[in-house]
Amino acid sequence: MDVNGTVAEGFEAVRDAFVRNFEVLGDRGAAVAVYRDGRKVVDLWAGPKDVDEAGEPWAAGTAQVVRSATKGVAAVVPLLLHQRGLLDMDAPAGEYWPEFKAGGKERTLVRDLLAHRAGVPALDVPLTPAQAVDGVSGARAVAGQRAFWEPGSAHGYHAQTYSWLLSELVLQVTGASLGQWLAQEVTGPRGLEFWIGLPAGETGRVGRVGPVEPPAEMAGGLRTRPRRNVSQAWEDPSSLTRRAFAAITPLPDENAPEFRAAELPASAGIGTARGLAGVYAALLGDTEDGPGLFTPDTRRLAATELSAGPDRVLVVNTRFGPGYMLHSPASPLLSAGSFGHPGRGGSLGFADPETGVAFGYVTNAHAKSVTADPRAQALIRAVRSSL
Repeated sequence: MDVNGTVAEGFEAVRDAFVRNFEVLGDRGAAVAVYRDGRKVVDLWAGPKDVDEAGEPWAAGTAQVVRSATKGVAAVVPLLLHQRGLLDMDAPAGEYWPEFKAGGKERTLVRDLLAHRAGVPALDVPLTPAQAVDGVSGARAVAGQRAFWEPGSAHGYHAQTYSWLLSELVLQVTGASLGQWLAQEVTGPRGLEFWIGLPAGETGRVGRVGPVEPPAEMAGGLRTRPRRNVSQAWEDPSSLTRRAFAAITPLPDENAPEFRAAELPASAGIGTARGLAGVYAALLGDTEDGPGLFTPDTRRLAATELSAGPDRVLVVNTRFGPGYMLHSPASPLLSAGSFGHPGRGGSLGFADPETGVAFGYVTNAHAKSVTADPRAQALIRAVRSSL
């Protein structure tokens, strides 16, 4: 495997694990980046730019759709608004978004929206792909949707509806779209290659993503078969699991220009591994890219557990802070204090305040994993061994 990029002394194990991902775990095209104490120590890429291997090789600036890893980057915006005194986590969301006060959601708090406790992970009437990206239909649908449980009393992963919950909240508070605010305040000033709403001038750098089957035999005895209750939930069209992921029906074409240009903070972020890791590095403090973003209080808030236990959508036990998945058996990160977000199929970004590590992995080969992809986990183990 022809691997490009750089690795700082002491982090050679990450390169070895990255190569093994291609040789053993079936990766096609991918990149990984790691920051330590604000300095980039790993920046690697390999394979083809497109999952079908028909085009050019992956380059230094190749970006990919990262699916739900977008959620962790998107959460930076409401947390910074809170840090600046513009958004109260303990206020009812309806104070900022009056239309949301319907269907049993009147007492839903802002923190409930961020921690998947809002009770609207699915829609009674799913949106079409065109409606999902029109900037109006999504917010209207979740505002009018009756809650599936009393908001705040339980949690369940808002796989798709998180897009409109977050984007409309930010729009109501700032008057700007979430993607615009992110570009102006976070990524743009630091030159970080990550977008929620891909600019027209960046389309040429984005590769094609697609599903892949795992290798017939995977070394190390990795478990690829989900638990029985999880399988049953995915197989039942009436389950909240299936309905949550089908809030957009049919599923949009992730390679289509309109999807890439859409501001869907739950699923349509596009970036390089360097850009994804760079955002998380800025949450930990000053970096080689620019000044840090979060105060110590906000950083602690990001890693604060707001939801834990049985997830009504993912079925397994999950842990969430305000916008971030937290370290757990369902989503192992670097340490107990890590906060971040995986993307279904492989991509992952997170920050670990204890070690000063920020991590980003992106791939064009979407496997069947939801929260703990074997390729990302192998890279995390390699990072841990390098510290």
